[in-house]
Amino acid sequence: MTVLVRPLRPDVPADAEGFARVRRLALPYILFTPDSVRHTVAHTHPDARFRPLVAEEDGEITGTAQVHLIPDSPEPGLGALNVYVRPDRTRRGAGRLLVRAAEEYLAEVGATKLFAWALDEPANQAFAERRGYRRGRTAHFLRLDVAHGTLPPLPEVPPGVELRTAADFADDPRPLFELDAETVLDEPGDVDYEFTDYDAWLAQSWHHPLLDRELTTAACVEGRPVAFTVAYTDGDGRYSTAMTGTARAHRGRGLAKLTKAHSLHRARAAGVTEAFTGNDTGNAPMIAVNQWLGYQVCATEVRYVRELG
Repeated sequence: MTVLVRPLRPDVPADAEGFARVRRLALPYILFTPDSVRHTVAHTHPDARFRPLVAEEDGEITGTAQVHLIPDSPEPGLGALNVYVRPDRTRRGAGRLLVRAAEEYLAEVGATKLFAWALDEPANQAFAERRGYRRGRTAHFLRLDVAHGTLPPLPEVPPGVELRTAADFADDPRPLFELDAETVLDEPGDVDYEFTDYDAWLAQSWHHPLLDRELTTAACVEGRPVAFTVAYTDGDGRYSTAMTGTARAHRGRGLAKLTKAHSLHRARAAGVTEAFTGNDTGNAPMIAVNQWLGYQVCATEVRYVRELG
């Protein structure tokens, strides 16, 4: 039973399906489908030098790694590797081999500081620390039982505010890009991001196969979006919030809560059975919104950091 690590072949159906299957088993709180795997490979910005890897044992994909530079950060030399192994195939060498291959590749393309997410469990902590990674920020995954839970009543839409969907911006999504670019600047985390490339955003985000434009909801003032929640769905009853944010000039009015509540109510009517979201543990305002909506913490992950050289 030899474990081999190789690049993902996105055009081979078994590879894309195997990658998505491993991620769903190891990290069920983030939506992955074969189509989303292929999309990410095809449309990640070239400057990211994206290289997805798989670990294969006896012809079966048992582990995955997303490996890339972080070109959206103003700080040069940042790299990321997110490694996940099927829960029933751990301790067989897949994780170790994937990390080694990922680190070697990132060093080759100029990374000097590496970031890796891992679930906050003792085995993962020991694995990361043995390889020289230090513990960084933490974040929660939260789950909402949409089928059997109770959503709070819809908040009233304030005067002067109009709710619209992403589908309403199909002819010109640039206002949503501009809002996304503003709100990401204030998203808590250990890496700063800046969105400046509209064409890259269109390819990566606007045309993402999981983006549900009917459920993605924006609060608009004088026709321009000032708060939004971005909804992903996988066609299997699962919903995930990809981003929720409010423009700085409109914060404190409950608009994030408004957009997310309306999106979830429509999601339930559309047949969604469970919803996931994530929060940096220092993001108290969004944690409060999600608790009000009925989300419960289902897992915690840690951002591990390692300096190269």
